[in-house]
Parts: sequence; C-alpha cells; structure tokens
Amino acid sequence: MERDASDDAKELSAIPSLTRRGLFEIAGLAVAAAALPPKMALAGVSSLGPRGVQDPSPVMERLSAYMSEASSRALPDEVVEKTKQHLFDTLAAMISGSELPPGRAALQFARGYGGREVATVVASNFLCGPIEAALTNGMLSHADETDDSHSPSQSHPGCAVIPAALAVGEQFGISGTHFLRAVALGYDIGPRFTMTLGGQRFEAESHWSTHSIAPLFGAAAAASCAASLNARQMRWMLGYAAHQSSGLGAWNRDTEHVQKAFHFGGMTARSGVTSALLVQAGWTGVNDILSGKDNFFAAYNPHADPAGLIDKLGERYEVTRTNIKKWPVGSPIQAALDALEILSKQRRLDAAKVQHVSVRLATDEAAIVNNREIPDICLQHMVAVMLLEKTVTFASAHDTKRLNDAATLRERAKVQLIPDPELERLMPLRVAIVDVMLSDGSHVSQRVDNVRGTPENPMTRDEIIAKASDLIKPVLGAAKFSSLIEKVFHLESVNNIRELRPLLQRD
Repeated sequence: MERDASDDAKELSAIPSLTRRGLFEIAGLAVAAAALPPKMALAGVSSLGPRGVQDPSPVMERLSAYMSEASSRALPDEVVEKTKQHLFDTLAAMISGSELPPGRAALQFARGYGGREVATVVASNFLCGPIEAALTNGMLSHADETDDSHSPSQSHPGCAVIPAALAVGEQFGISGTHFLRAVALGYDIGPRFTMTLGGQRFEAESHWSTHSIAPLFGAAAAASCAASLNARQMRWMLGYAAHQSSGLGAWNRDTEHVQKAFHFGGMTARSGVTSALLVQAGWTGVNDILSGKDNFFAAYNPHADPAGLIDKLGERYEVTRTNIKKWPVGSPIQAALDALEILSKQRRLDAAKVQHVSVRLATDEAAIVNNREIPDICLQHMVAVMLLEKTVTFASAHDTKRLNDAATLRERAKVQLIPDPELERLMPLRVAIVDVMLSDGSHVSQRVDNVRGTPENPMTRDEIIAKASDLIKPVLGAAKFSSLIEKVFHLESVNNIRELRPLLQRD
C-alpha cells in the first residue's frame, strides 16, 4: 500500500533528534518531501516490488546507473586534467607520508600482516592484498597535511579515493583511462554524501565526522568503478558502504596524527574497497539503502534531501571544486601563509623588524590550529617559520625539534591568533586577515579570501609538480620523479595501471 508524506512525518516524530545537541531546527520530512520534484518526493518512501523486494527510489536508480556507466563515459578535457593533477598531488602525499610516524606505522603493519601479493604499497618494496594496500596507502596519503581537500563537503577526498582506485585497479589490471574515470567518479560521489547531509554544519552540530563519511563513499565508488560493477551491484555496494560508514569528531584530539590518518584515509579507503570487492565476489544486499525503513538518511539526518546526491551529476564535477594545498600544513593555516608571502614580497619583511603579528581566522578554524603539539598544524609555529625563512617546505613543516628552537620560539611569541565570529560566518570559505606591526610602529595588513590552490585561485600544473618535487625526490629520487610525471600526465597511453608500480616503490 502506497504511503503519503504525512505517514512519513508520523514516523519522523518517533525518531530521536539528529544529535544530542538537537541543533538541526529544520522543517519536518513531510514539508521537505512536499518541496521536492514529484519523482524525488518518493525518495524516502518504501515501495515493494511483486516479490516483496523494495524497488529502488528514483534517486538510487539515477545514482547507481550513473556510477555503473562511469568507466565507459568520456570526461571533459578540463576534468581529465584536474583529475591527473589531484592524482599526482596525492601520490606525492603518499610518498612523503611514508617518512612520517603514521606512514611508518602503516608500512610496519602492512609488512607484518601480509596478504596476497596483488597491489602496490607505495614507497615500500613489497605488495599486499587490495584491502591491506588501500588501508596502508590511505594512511600514507594523510600522514600529514599535504593532501587535497574539498570545502563544500568538509572532507579530504583524495586520501581515500586514489588508494582505493589504485588497489582495485591493480587487482583487475584496468587501463589508465579507466583508472582516471574511477578516480573522477570517487570525487563526484563521496563529497555529495556529506554535502547532502549538511556539510560543515552537519559536522559542527553533531558528533559525526564528514572527514570519514565522504571519503568512504568516494573510495567505494572509485573501487566499484574499477571493479566494473553493474547498476544493481552498485546499489548493493552502497548498502555495504553505508553499514561501514562511521567516524567521530574526536579525531581532532589526536596529537600524533596516527588515528587521524586512519580516520581520514586508511579506514575509509579500506572500507570502500571492502564494499566493492564483496559485491564483485557475488554478495547481495539491500536494494536501496537510501530510502525505506532504517535507511542511511534516517540514521544521519532525517531532514536531508536525498536528491542532493544526484544534483548536477554529470554536469558539475567535484574534482574541479577540490583544493590542492600550496603549503604542506593544515588547511586553516594556508591563507595566513599566503598573506605573509604577499606581504613579504611587497615589503621584504625582516623578522628582526617584526614586533607583532595578529592572525584572524574563523572561530572553529582557529581552534584546530591554536598552539597545537604538531608543527604543521600549529599556526603560531608555522608563522614563526615563515617569518624566518620567507617560505615553508615539507622539511621545515615537519621538523619537530624546531618546536623548541630558541630563534623560532622568539618569533612565535610575537604571533597572536584571534578567533573571528565574522569570518566564521563565511565558512566554508577559509579567510585569513594578517596584520603585522613593524619596529618603526607602522602596520601592514593583508586579507586572503581565496587561498592559492582553491578553484577560485588554482595552482598551475607546473606549481603542482614543483610542490611534488619537494615531497617525492628525497624519498624515491629524481629519476623516478621525472618518470612518474610522464606516466601520470599521459595516463591515456597506459594499458595497465600496474605500470605505475615500479615508479611508486623503493628499489
């Protein structure tokens, strides 16, 4: 028997509020459903087919069809180029991450745990199974703060999407073109999940973490495209991914970045690959985890409109809206370093002549980077390094001994971080206002609204390669670095993605 929106509203009243904080004050599901286009209004309604099996909602029909066709669908040239840039940037993050504590821990685990020798473990000299490789490479990708980020979804897609696509792509020996399309699909699907849930507001007003939910679905989509799942299998796969979706905002309390790397990249890449491979192996499941009783949105945000998952799908490519970081530091620090670089070029700032530096950031952003124990996510420390050296490198951002260096501490004492509620209202736009007082009493100020590397102020391919040089050459050497540039930016000529393996591993 068909139900109407009022029935859904009655069920909604019996569902606990989204979070214990109870801060989502949005109209009921009946109102939301009434505002949808007629076909989409049924997205949350369970209808049963002739054998009692739930028919997929229009949203799920469209989503699963799009995902199943991705491997054979050509991408616009701009999207291909952006996907290659994000692939190269993420591979650089993996390689440099192998030298940091979270990366070393992941490599040690993978080497000891074993697994069938199928997939590349980056910056190592061994292989493992695809699930273990995805976990390890995901950890490497977010071992520090140099991987990409997507502001509208409040997530880091690349650190899960690319390890997942690589692991499953190697298992099935897919082509470079197929691999690129799988990666682009992952960027399209994962971020849409947390954008639909509410993005930054959802994370701020709940205990859930967008940084684990979006990358998981992105990894699952990329892995499933690499495994060539059909539309029905895609629907089952999304069910397995939804059951594995998890992650709490407590990641922010991790002082050594190990659990954070697992949360952002390792766990999400692993669970995405698991979801794809279970279904590829013949497992079946729920036909539509996005609608019907106890569905995904009922669990996370009953007021969300599932139609957000297919909003401009195939028209707006999320990889083109994803940031590449210029600086190897936490996202909230990027704009401040941009501002100091601009001021330094304008006035040739001499640290000895700087008396005081104030940095205004959005309130929540300031809390993340305020006097942290990790150098690359401590704003005061990174500003001090920037004042002394006029730049920040991967090495200087990860030099923990420098946290206690007398010269750096002198500069750090000059830095004041000011949480600004006005800038908070502009989020997810990360704005910094930097004011420098000089020894002669004069002030110079710079506001940065669009950080270098954002879609509004993008880095060029050459800038991305220059950034990667600082990350890759010290680990794998100049020859492999040059060969990797050639392979990645000419992936269309790669017949089997396994051809990347010798360029990603140590001799």
